[in-house]
This record gives sequence, structure tokens and C-alpha cells, in this order.
Amino acid sequence: MAHEHAFSRTADPIILTVPGLDNSGPDHWQTIWEQTLPDCHRVDLGLWNDPHRNTWVNKLALAIQRAHEGAGRPVVLVAHSLGCLAVAWWAEYERLANGPRQMPVIGALLVAPPDVEDGVKDRRLTRFAPVPETELPFPTIVVGSRDDRYATPGATRRLAQRWGARFADAGAAGHINAQSGLGEWAFGRLLLNRLLPRALSLDDGQATYVPAPRRFVDPALRRLGA
Repeated sequence: MAHEHAFSRTADPIILTVPGLDNSGPDHWQTIWEQTLPDCHRVDLGLWNDPHRNTWVNKLALAIQRAHEGAGRPVVLVAHSLGCLAVAWWAEYERLANGPRQMPVIGALLVAPPDVEDGVKDRRLTRFAPVPETELPFPTIVVGSRDDRYATPGATRRLAQRWGARFADAGAAGHINAQSGLGEWAFGRLLLNRLLPRALSLDDGQATYVPAPRRFVDPALRRLGA
């Protein structure tokens, strides 16, 4: 599926992280990315312990609009857990309200989306059901774990198919959260680079963009069919 945008795809984007239930704590890879990646900021969805779908979607929409219009640059979304469903519902509402207009979002990394329809482990998740069926209108990578208590590998793969996304297997990484002990989560950084016009350095500490666009296929990414 082609994805086209009126603004320059070569501009370094604003990266917005979208946490899930109960927010992301200090040891979560999202928090570490916000501290080490350039122009990486958290969307404050509020109601972290008592989420409301439309409230989260509206706050996400406002954050995307402000980030894009304030800097005149595209946006890349990095969502975890229930935050992935907030992204999907935002895209669905945008489609219904505005049709095929060009969006400021040029890519999304959706990590460990929970199953909100079958075998739900937390009843709060059902507030985001049903899952939007429409393909996301921007390049998307859905990341799943082989031992995530909130979704089976099969359910996560099917979700990626629904959304027209590539699927990445993170191995046995639990819910891919702070309890998984991933630190800055190097594999996630590799996946993020697949969505950026210019790749970020993968060294520890403060990340910077490499001088020029690069195309590489890391062995860890072959599972994406790159």
C-alpha cells in the first residue's frame, strides 16, 4: 500500500511515545528513549489507571497536531500495549472524519498490543474493543512476544494483518515492558530505524541521526521480510 504525504519525508520527525495502562515507569524502554532520542516526547493521555477510549484518542490527536504544526515536521508514533489501540482508533476516527487526506504521521511502531476481544486479562482493556479493522494509512510495524500474557503470538500476528502492518517477533520478552528487563531495548531501536527517514545511531547514551539516509538489512530484521 502506498503512503504519500505533502510534507518532506526526509525531515527528521518528532517521535511521540504512547504508553498503555498505568503509564510507563522509569525503567521502561519508552522512558529511556524519551531521555536518549532526539525530539522524543511522551503523550500525556491521562486517566492512566482508568482509561477512556475517546479521551485517549482526543488527547493523542491534539498531541499529534501540536507536534506537527509546531515544528512543521512529520510525526512517528511509538506505542506500547493499550496505547497501540489508541493509535488504531485515532487513525480510524481520522479516516471517518477526513477521508483519505494526508496525515502528519509517517510511521508507527506498535509494541505488544493486548488482545481486547478474547481472553482479556484486564477488563479495562475491553473499553477499546472492538479492534478497528481498517488498514493503518502509514507504514506500521507491530511487535509481539512469544510469552505475552496479554496476547498470544497468533492474536498479535492477526492484528498486524488487520492493520496492514509488518510483524516483528521479539522472542520471549513478556509484555515487552519494564518487567522484561530490556533496558533501552536495542531490537526496538532497530525497528524504529525502519520507520525513520534517517537512521539513529545505536550506541549507548544519547542517540544522533547518521549524516545521510542509509538502507541496511540487519539479520534481526529478516523476520520482517526486509
